[in-house]
Amino acid sequence: MQPAIIRAERVEKYYSQPSENRIQVISPTDLSITAGEIVALLGPSGSGKSTLLRMLTGLSAPSAGEVYWHEKPIATAEVNVSIVFQSFALFPWLTVLENVEAPLKAHGMEASERRKRSLKILDTVGLDGFQAAYPKELSGGMRQRVGFARALVVEPEVLFMDEPFSALDVLTAENLRSELLELWQNKTIPTKSIFIVTHNIEEAVQLADRIIVLGRNPGHVRTDFRVSIPHPRDRKATSFTQLVDYIYKVLTQPDAQPPALPQTSTGKKVRDQRQMHYQMLPHARPGGIAGLLELVLDHNGKDDIYRLADDLAFQIDDLLPIVDAAQLLGFLTVTEGDAAITSTGTEYANSEILRQKELFRTAAVENVLLLRQIVRAIESKSDRSVPEEFFHDMLDEQFSEDETLRQLETAINWGRYAELFDFDASRRRFIQSEKLHQDADASSTAEIDA
Repeated sequence: MQPAIIRAERVEKYYSQPSENRIQVISPTDLSITAGEIVALLGPSGSGKSTLLRMLTGLSAPSAGEVYWHEKPIATAEVNVSIVFQSFALFPWLTVLENVEAPLKAHGMEASERRKRSLKILDTVGLDGFQAAYPKELSGGMRQRVGFARALVVEPEVLFMDEPFSALDVLTAENLRSELLELWQNKTIPTKSIFIVTHNIEEAVQLADRIIVLGRNPGHVRTDFRVSIPHPRDRKATSFTQLVDYIYKVLTQPDAQPPALPQTSTGKKVRDQRQMHYQMLPHARPGGIAGLLELVLDHNGKDDIYRLADDLAFQIDDLLPIVDAAQLLGFLTVTEGDAAITSTGTEYANSEILRQKELFRTAAVENVLLLRQIVRAIESKSDRSVPEEFFHDMLDEQFSEDETLRQLETAINWGRYAELFDFDASRRRFIQSEKLHQDADASSTAEIDA
């Protein structure tokens, strides 16, 4: 086994709170990057992908553990890495050539050598003839080529890319991916390893020699495996689609142990050691859940999540929270990347709004601990109200401050829709909904009449 260029040993990231608690962003994690491999890092939003990248590059120090560069602590080593960002991050007042020369100038390289090396890399990435152009004169794909050229001109040993193709249209992204892979395979660039953060599963399977999938709350490695499919990889090949489905299954079943790897890949499963009290409420609205169920029902009650996202021109990260919400409520089941509507989900999709609210109300109380606790707390109080701060403090033990606020926002949205409770924003209190109040009054009247 080759020695690692970068090795992370039990690294974690957390933020201390005034209450002496701490928000764990990434749990203790081991990871290595060796020469001759493209490593893809996948994970849902909030799993710490970019945070982990920043620690591996030395831009951010871990809260605990250590990152090593050729077995030397990265904080004291001479690190030779570059990063390509999603947002291009070009200097608009500089020409293409000047943008590419900028890092070399910062290193103190002489002007003649800077120009020679920059022109060579511009030619390599297909930008010969655009040296004098300004970023505003270029298309999105060409701007990202400048970003690649600027990252590669310093001849990094490891090239890091943080969702580099996500801001581009489909065809441009596909062309750039293919060209990057060609440069890598032909050894046209001096880079020894590439580490790419992405949310695009097909992109990872197309490019990577090794794929790492993160879970969240806190961020942790769920599975880490090598891809043995030879290049060029055919998206329609059984081995390719099996691997895509496997990764979808890992992402869409966050509370289950990762399934067995397809025979085309080799690797290790990592035990999920999270101890969760509250399940995370996906940030999805009831209207989005209803719309998803109707779409699945129109596809004979079952559809591949990837194909559905593609048909809707959605990024998978945009669709997954809605899928997660429908699954949490028992309206969908997800197996190996295929979403199937349940009988309750079918009834919900076919019902009028009042019946939908009844079904949502029942499903929410049965399946969502936080909503069940809010309802019971309100019922136990003589004034039928509970301060938001009470639940904020409980959630704050498990989630970051921002995530706690998002969880409460989602809970309020779901609770109001289902008429489980209402929320008084001026007093920041959960209160009994008008409907439940009326139902309680009606029940009392019926008992008196009896």
